[in-house]
Amino acid sequence: MTLTTPTLYVGSKRYSSWSLRPYLALAHTGQPFETKVIILDQPETRAQILAVNPTGRVPVLHHDGLVIWDSLAICEYVHELYPAAKLWPDDRAQRARARSISAEMHSSFAAMRSAMGMDLHGHYPGKGHTPEALADVRRIQTIWREQLAQSGGPFLFGAFTIADAMFAPVTTRFTTYGVDMDATLRAYVDAVQALPAFVAWKADGKHEPVLPDHL
Repeated sequence: MTLTTPTLYVGSKRYSSWSLRPYLALAHTGQPFETKVIILDQPETRAQILAVNPTGRVPVLHHDGLVIWDSLAICEYVHELYPAAKLWPDDRAQRARARSISAEMHSSFAAMRSAMGMDLHGHYPGKGHTPEALADVRRIQTIWREQLAQSGGPFLFGAFTIADAMFAPVTTRFTTYGVDMDATLRAYVDAVQALPAFVAWKADGKHEPVLPDHL
């Protein structure tokens, strides 16, 4: 039995791609949860994060005495906590594939991450388009095309899943940095960014401090 409302500690909504992922998963369940923002790159930031997570990173979820860190681990926990939300596909083969591409997003694409950091309210077309980053972009776009062709959309496995939560920050990078997309990819980006939880998150980020190190 759920005894307390989960609390998700996140970094600056404008910049924290890892925080956005479990937030979208939690929001999809329709169950109550609390979000507490820790603004990044401030003198007090490290102490504030260490107070809630000994690893010194966000996001981190607190629930019923548990402390769960790492975006994908939080999403898995949320799936188990609220199975009716169907955050993974019902079909075993599709579920395995969804987990595979989510894990690839979790562990890969370092060049794109470095060259095109998330900035929900920035607009830097062409910036960060290094050969290495664009190679990562092509792999991601291949994943999206294959899944959308198979599922018919609007999300990677038809309905929203953790896989979409994992790739949501990438949709913002493609928008911010003017990555070329065909109509299929654009429709997917638009679907993710039209999620009410995403819209609310982005609106909150607009009121946060602009961090020079992230420009």
